[in-house]
Amino acid sequence: LLSMSSTKTITSLAILAASLGLAYAPLPGLQQSITVVSGTELQEPLAVLEERFEQTHPNISLTVEFHGSEDLVNNVIDDRNDFQATVLIPANGQHLEEFAERWSAQNSGEPFYGTPQAIAKTMLVAIAWPERGQALFANGEFDWGRLEEAITKGNWGDLGGNPQWGSFDFVTTDPTRSNSGQLTLSLWSEAKLGSQTLNAVSLNSPPVQALVDSIKQSVYLPPRSTDILLQEFITRGPNDADVATVYESIALHRWEQANATQGMPYQIYYLDSTIETISTAAIVRQGVSRAEAKAGQTLIDFLRRPEQQQVFVQFGFRPVSGDTDIQQVPGSPWAENIPGAEANPTSQIMEPPERELVTDVIRLWQRAN
Repeated sequence: LLSMSSTKTITSLAILAASLGLAYAPLPGLQQSITVVSGTELQEPLAVLEERFEQTHPNISLTVEFHGSEDLVNNVIDDRNDFQATVLIPANGQHLEEFAERWSAQNSGEPFYGTPQAIAKTMLVAIAWPERGQALFANGEFDWGRLEEAITKGNWGDLGGNPQWGSFDFVTTDPTRSNSGQLTLSLWSEAKLGSQTLNAVSLNSPPVQALVDSIKQSVYLPPRSTDILLQEFITRGPNDADVATVYESIALHRWEQANATQGMPYQIYYLDSTIETISTAAIVRQGVSRAEAKAGQTLIDFLRRPEQQQVFVQFGFRPVSGDTDIQQVPGSPWAENIPGAEANPTSQIMEPPERELVTDVIRLWQRAN
């Protein structure tokens, strides 16, 4: 039997433990639930960061949904989701500009709480299986003109490659649903025009229309997102997928999967001029309380801190702050000797096209034969 003093001690300890539990447990009245809708390119780093965020912010319950960037905007604007979106993180800020324009045309007031903020960035690159890349780009440099020749001729034997490779297969995402597909058409059209400015008029010129017709005819059932595209590219392998345009981030992250699946990694090619795409976060006003918006801002601030930026680097993204050395981050893909990967590429980095121009690019694709 316990003595009276032992009983009092146990009771005191139990009260102390209960007090500590109440002190550190989330208070029901302060608990917030928020839903983030992100582009699919951030799916894997956000899976890691979601768990870390909830551990450090137990009062905020986080749910993350993933869509292609065009679908992300359309589904919220057209109220097609079965959930209330709190934070939007499309592939680039231009999609948030589109959201704001469409929102303002239908509603009064501001579409977002505060100013959208950059989370992580990457750029468009090309990838090719080694033998295919060597046959197509003999000098080791990506060439839009050579790629156009490939989709026009359509057969490796006519391109100086091994005739047994059969047809040439180029892969890009659906420009009506995915940012990387839109960037591909924009850059390719600009290369086709040479020194001529890319605008609504030049996009409808016969050379560009013929180019887009050829691309659409050669790309069978383009995937809705870049991540799906790359996984299909790896699974299909040479002979069914030869060259693709993807984000540098996902190309770096999935190269080991390609090595394991196909027994070789693909080669990364930096474009002479490329477009930087910056995943940007904004807090929706419609249906979101101030308390939920505050929780959303807590998440955005969390994602922008250096320790979280390092996680994005580990998944192939470039940080939005200039004080992170991507080669020194533990687990950095830029330290893995990935074929073609460059920490400091010499490509001209261009701003994403204006939203009106992207809309014209989408229409051009829709009209193509």
